[in-house]
Formats: sequence, C-alpha cells, structure tokens
Amino acid sequence: MRLSLLDRSRTRAGHPEGDALVHTVERAVAAERLGYARFWVAEHHGVPGIASGAPAVLLAAIGARTATIRLGSGGVMLPNHQPLVVAEQFLMLSGLHPGRIDLGLGRSLGFTAPVRRALRRSDGEPDTFADDVEEVRGFLERTAPVTARPVVEAAVPLFVLATGRGIEVAARLGLPVVLGGPVLARPELGDLLAAYRRDFRPHRGSRPHVTVSLDVLVADTDADARELALPEVWAMVRSRRTGVFDALEPVAAIRDRRWDDQDAVRVERGLDAVTAGSPATVRRRLEQLAERTGADELLASGATYDRAALAASDASLAGLLR
Repeated sequence: MRLSLLDRSRTRAGHPEGDALVHTVERAVAAERLGYARFWVAEHHGVPGIASGAPAVLLAAIGARTATIRLGSGGVMLPNHQPLVVAEQFLMLSGLHPGRIDLGLGRSLGFTAPVRRALRRSDGEPDTFADDVEEVRGFLERTAPVTARPVVEAAVPLFVLATGRGIEVAARLGLPVVLGGPVLARPELGDLLAAYRRDFRPHRGSRPHVTVSLDVLVADTDADARELALPEVWAMVRSRRTGVFDALEPVAAIRDRRWDDQDAVRVERGLDAVTAGSPATVRRRLEQLAERTGADELLASGATYDRAALAASDASLAGLLR
C-alpha cells in the first residue's frame, strides 16, 4: 500500500489554537522528508478540538513549505460550498503547486444543529452530493459552461470520502474512494468494495482505487502505543457526555481524573478500535486490513498530545511500509 497522512489540526490543552495549524505545517514538512505519498488536511466547523475549518488556506501554507509531497483535503465538505468556488480554490492551489494537489470531497453537514444553522444547512435538504461532485469535475476539466480560473495544465484528481452510499457514487462517477470510521468495521465491507470494483465506470481512463483511513500510532510497545492513543479516545468519550469535542490533554492529566465505570468501558473500546501498537503489532494489523480490503493506500490519521511521540510514530510507520 502507498502510505499517506491525514492531519486534523488537533488543538492541545495549554496551547493557543493557532499553534495547531503551525504544528500541521511542521508535520507535513516531516512527512515529506519521511517519504509519505500524500499529506491531507480536514474541514471541521465550530469544533474546539480542531483548528482547521478552511482546507484550501491551510494547504497553501503547507505548499509553501514543501516541494514534492502531494497535498489534499480529507475533505472539503461539498454541501457547505458552491462547486465553482471549490474548483477555483483548488485550481489556485494547483497553479501555485503544480502536479501536487488532490481534492477529496465529503458530504458532512456539520456536527451540531447550531453549526448546521451557521452554515445555512438543515437536515431535511435533498441530497445533491453526486450532482455537485460532477459539477466540480466539470469546472476542473473545463467542460462546464463557465471556465473556472486559473486555467492550469496539471490535473486535480478527485476523491470521494464515502460511507455506504458514497461508495456507489464513487463507482458510478469513476472516482477513487476513501473509506474510514465505522464503515471499516461493517461485516458487509467486503461486499461493498466488491460492488465498487465491479460497478466502476471508468472516466478518462480511471481505475478503481481504494484508500482506507484509520487512526494509527506506533510506539516501542503495545502498552506505550495505547497510552499515545488515549488523548484522542478520551476526547471522544468525553464528547458523548458533554457534546463538545475538546482539545487533546496530556496522558498524565487524563489518568489523574476520576473515571466512572461507563467512561472506563468506553475508553477501552475506543483504544481497541485504534491501530496502536509496537511495529510488529501494527504491521500485522495493516497486513490483515490490506488482505481484507485490497486497499491501494493507507491514509493514517493518528493524533496524540505529545508531539515528539507523534513524530516518532510517523517515522516508525513510514519505516514499516518501505
């Protein structure tokens, strides 16, 4: 599998939120040095634990500090934007950094009702995602009635961030698919991927391409890696009680808190869901994932409070798949 990174610009307790963006740029520079194929960033709105709400802006900053690694969005949430504006933003990025820009498109409407209202979205709106993806592609390929500018020679590849329905859209439009989250644990995943490959309609010579996105953290031992995974898992567990997805906290501070039985159970389940372990453990789990999915690419999305430990994890993961 090709190996890429997704960084969500996680904020950290005790640090200004803007530091998370600086940390993302620094991680991208290191990822290029380590030989990662791509470095992607995310779009989240109104989330205290995530600083990145404008992928195109962040990618421009990363592009200015890197030279060869491909850069992209995991993803731009298309319901929040006009297709022409999305195309223009990524054509501008391609003009600045030719041959290095990817555009991953998702369909999330936002985590909470106030965020959806602020984005002028509502739960009852019709699903126009497939049509919007085709419209973006028309602008990028200069087949639309309006010419999106700047006109660039380097193609901007599209990727569909998918759950069940999105997989079908990707197959019908002849686009690569990116799968992550609960869909990877679904018992029918093999059938969904078989249908994607069987029903794939090539567009301009495209072929099926499956990327799996999951949290991966590598440390010297399995126990150490699970400790690295704890801050992200704890933030998710707490969000189920508070409705707020908060900044990452240090492991020691989390361990010092009083947990009730429900918290403890949820933490253990969360840690079990992360691909966290020693190099041997992570290699074995990734080989099993590759066998189960036939994935072409791994988009690793692990995060932790300790940035030095995260950098070491990225380096170890890069070494595993060489």
